[in-house]
Amino acid sequence: MGLYSFYTGLPNQKMKNSLRNIFRLLRPRQWIKNFAVFAALLFSGQLFNIDLLQKVSEGFLVFCAISSAIYVINDILDVEKDKLHPFKRYRPIANGQVTVKAAITVATILAVGSIFASYFIGPAFFVITIVYFVLQLAYSAYLKHIEIVDILTLAAGYILRVFAGEVVTDTHISAWLFLTVISLSLFLAIGKRRSEITLLAHQPGPQLATRKTLSHYTDKLLDVYLSIFATSTFISYALFTFLEDPAGLQFANFGLIPADILGTYLQRKWLMITIIPVAYGLMRYLQRIYEKHEGESPERLLFSDRPLLTSVIIWVILVIILTYTI
Repeated sequence: MGLYSFYTGLPNQKMKNSLRNIFRLLRPRQWIKNFAVFAALLFSGQLFNIDLLQKVSEGFLVFCAISSAIYVINDILDVEKDKLHPFKRYRPIANGQVTVKAAITVATILAVGSIFASYFIGPAFFVITIVYFVLQLAYSAYLKHIEIVDILTLAAGYILRVFAGEVVTDTHISAWLFLTVISLSLFLAIGKRRSEITLLAHQPGPQLATRKTLSHYTDKLLDVYLSIFATSTFISYALFTFLEDPAGLQFANFGLIPADILGTYLQRKWLMITIIPVAYGLMRYLQRIYEKHEGESPERLLFSDRPLLTSVIIWVILVIILTYTI
């Protein structure tokens, strides 16, 4: 009976391992980037509009599927280079856990399915989905080999997600918040390159073999880039919070507090409070890049660093409270 259970259990275990490896191939941890589609809904004050929330959630799922298709295609194209990388060699295709043929099938299903689904969400969303897919294909095949262009293309992926959220909800974020998105996107893309250089600094052979554009960047150059876009992210967001016009705290004071004091101390730009976790998050992220040599994978860093994750959660909670209750 024991031998029977053992032999009949082998196919099931093999199937489970195959499904697990395919799931890893999709890089589900990176789906967190797709929450950018909720930005317009959040700051428009419509987060609890059920109809809009449902549409944006559908857009989120589409971007999860199509971004995973891109990750699979990228792994197929870079399989030989990934085998030389200290971390990427453990990816399912590079280490032989998933065959190239199976990966092509998965990528095709995800790409076709997500593009088909995007058509029913809306024509503008469909166009943005196509643009995102083509741009990321171009990045995987060619653009990532061109210095500076590779960084701009990475940042464009974040920006298109925010645009997608706008067209789904038919709302618009302010110009200053959009500048914040652009600056933060470039900051994260540059931080990724900076960490890759640090990671491969003592492995000159793999450095050239895994990503040729790294040879065109220096530590000092990327440090300047990081400084520029960390500063512009902070300033743009600070100006956004200052120029927003929330109603302010409202309550009956029964004449106990003079109106001028109420006007001075209560009708504040309360959204500026959120500058605190944003400043901490930027500083913490830079600290992890320079002290721990992390940042190659922003989503991995976010989930592995509790203080950074906490600052993001606090920021989200503060934005919701200040936008929807004050």
